[in-house]
Amino acid sequence: MLSQFRADFYGCLTGRSDALFELTDALLCTEGPVKTLVDLALAPEHRRGHGALYGGLNQGRINIGRLRRALSGLPLPRAADGRLVLAVDVSPWLRPDAATCPDRSFCHTYGRGQNEHRMIPGWPYSVVAALETGRTSWTAVLDAVRLEPGADVAAVTTTQIREVVERLIAAGQWQKGDLEILVVLDSGYDAPRIAHLLAGLPVQILGRLRSDRVMRRPPPPRVYDPKGGRPPKHGGEFVFGDPSTWGTEQAVTTSDTRLYGRATAQAWDRLHPRLTRRAAWLDHDGPLPIIEGTVIPLAVEKLPSGGVNKPVWLWWSATAATAQDVDRCWQSFLRRFDIEHTFRLFKQTLGWTKPRLRDSAAADRWTWLVIAGHTQLRLARTLATDLRRPWEKPMPPNKLTPARVRRGFRNICAKTPSPARAPKPTRPGPGRPPGSKNRRPAARHDVGRVLATGQAYSPPTHHKVGTKPRRVG
Repeated sequence: MLSQFRADFYGCLTGRSDALFELTDALLCTEGPVKTLVDLALAPEHRRGHGALYGGLNQGRINIGRLRRALSGLPLPRAADGRLVLAVDVSPWLRPDAATCPDRSFCHTYGRGQNEHRMIPGWPYSVVAALETGRTSWTAVLDAVRLEPGADVAAVTTTQIREVVERLIAAGQWQKGDLEILVVLDSGYDAPRIAHLLAGLPVQILGRLRSDRVMRRPPPPRVYDPKGGRPPKHGGEFVFGDPSTWGTEQAVTTSDTRLYGRATAQAWDRLHPRLTRRAAWLDHDGPLPIIEGTVIPLAVEKLPSGGVNKPVWLWWSATAATAQDVDRCWQSFLRRFDIEHTFRLFKQTLGWTKPRLRDSAAADRWTWLVIAGHTQLRLARTLATDLRRPWEKPMPPNKLTPARVRRGFRNICAKTPSPARAPKPTRPGPGRPPGSKNRRPAARHDVGRVLATGQAYSPPTHHKVGTKPRRVG
């Protein structure tokens, strides 16, 4: 399976294929975490110079559609009940000081202080990955899309999920009669809207909601009113922060956990948000829909950090939840955090955000090389030998982490045929003459902002205090 994917991956490289393929091998075979991009040119697996390395990233070509189909056709992890569970999240590639880089957006990041949030310029990427069952740091990355400045995150995420699901169906990963695919979202996504936009696909949406939301119950049964009038569309309020409005739950479960103590989950059926014609629903044709789902609050006895154990509110796009459905939902949501381990591996070990690339297209190529490298690690999971450090605990072969599999990947790569061709002897170009100045400075780009009208944002001009703006014309 690993050799077949390496051949398929090489076929997806349509420009500078040899340089890009050997760059991926150097990424996986280098000892220790990747600190700089040019150091990969010193690896024995990279038989070309550093000029070919940068030339491949800046001028190479990758057939992204073919690579996505190849990833969808690989064996994917499944939950205990056999269904596919997909996690969607955004991870930023921060570039705060790169004024010459285009297509930068303000990325939401967390500071070191409590409740400290910052907006830092960078390239945000939306990633879709298939989750495994149980405690693990492995995921199967299926897709990555860079968010353009001013993009509608819900619309982009919906399109991305739809395309991923369609590719999975075309690859035979889901067939008629199988359990519906569960898509898990964290806070920041409009889960009801995404569920409405994905209607017709065999998917269920499970998202986290803020603790200050207000839902509505179904309208009461219509009775004859001699005064007439339009029947109500919404029932009573369900206020997350007011237990007096909750009523009797439809299902409740309790479980004993190792880290959180006793976990209690409740379920209230057929709750929907009251939509208004503003924001994303401003241009909606026809009457606003009623998007019903199940609200599941999860409360634990304690937190490992000792913090305040506030309940986590989840919204599931299906209704008539049983106790087994409630347990599966909150356990699947906890498995969503496995994608954070993948992001940490990308950034801290594989050096995803280390290169100081200027072009956003080159950043996309490097991102897909990292994804292809991570996929090779997952396929070599059963072939790797545990090359542990003296201070590390031994682990079974089937329990190795991605970082430990990468330690022994050089031995696996030596036994796997490489489709890359041998480099041809060349001479370096003359370059710019010593002492000459660069007379073509790079263009500078502002951090992208787009108004609701679709026009580019231009910041207002600030004047000194006590002066009036000068009229032009």
